[in-house]
Amino acid sequence: MSAKSKAVIGLVLILFCLIQLLPFYFAITTAFKGQADLSSVWTLPLHGVTLDNFASAIEDGKILRAILNSALITVVVTALTCVLGALASYPLARRRTVANRSFEIFTLGVMMVPPLSILVPLYSMLNRMHLLNTYAGLILPLLCLQLPQAIFLYSQFLRSIPITLEEAARVDGANQVQTFFRIVLPLLKPVSATVVILTAVAVWNEYALSSYIMSRDTMRTLAPAIATFFGAQGSNVNAAVAASLLGVIPVVVAYLFLQKYFMKGMLAGAEK
Repeated sequence: MSAKSKAVIGLVLILFCLIQLLPFYFAITTAFKGQADLSSVWTLPLHGVTLDNFASAIEDGKILRAILNSALITVVVTALTCVLGALASYPLARRRTVANRSFEIFTLGVMMVPPLSILVPLYSMLNRMHLLNTYAGLILPLLCLQLPQAIFLYSQFLRSIPITLEEAARVDGANQVQTFFRIVLPLLKPVSATVVILTAVAVWNEYALSSYIMSRDTMRTLAPAIATFFGAQGSNVNAAVAASLLGVIPVVVAYLFLQKYFMKGMLAGAEK
């Protein structure tokens, strides 16, 4: 590749990076402006930097409590999705019976059901079970919505793993459970990384169900908490943007600490 081609590719990549960073620039310029500063999002604060918007997000919007709620729900749902998805997909991938194929079709059908279409009966059921404004009341529905995707991904990946590895383990005296946890599960690192990312992002950004199930101020998750800054009588855009920036911090920190595990999982899968 010539030096000119490399320069063109570099300029294109820089352009894409700048486009991706523009929303963060707009958010920063807006979050640090006062309510009286009506200047464009392109410009820096005209009347000096203020932290009033962050104070409003923390005190009025209770954004820190919302971040804690979202973090707890995201971790629990993601962990359960990975564990249950891997366990459920193993027999589906290894035993191609009519019942298992029917169950796979059923899981694919569940993936196509819009969550809002089940909101009314779900809300009524959770109300009768006294699970509204509880962590279990939101964790269980989100887990049910995320499991079909995880089962599909795990089962497709498991079919690419040679069954001879499991047969060799059985010859060495390992039972079915030992074979799964010692031989199969370590090979699922790449697809597990994918399931973790897809599930965690979906649960962290979830709004529709949590806004109805978690209606109490102390139980709100991140997205509904940010939405409280927008109302029919007026909106506080600056505080909403400040709350969004606070909500991004845990995601960025988690990515910085977990990216090496994601890469290790991909490399482990390639080596196998």
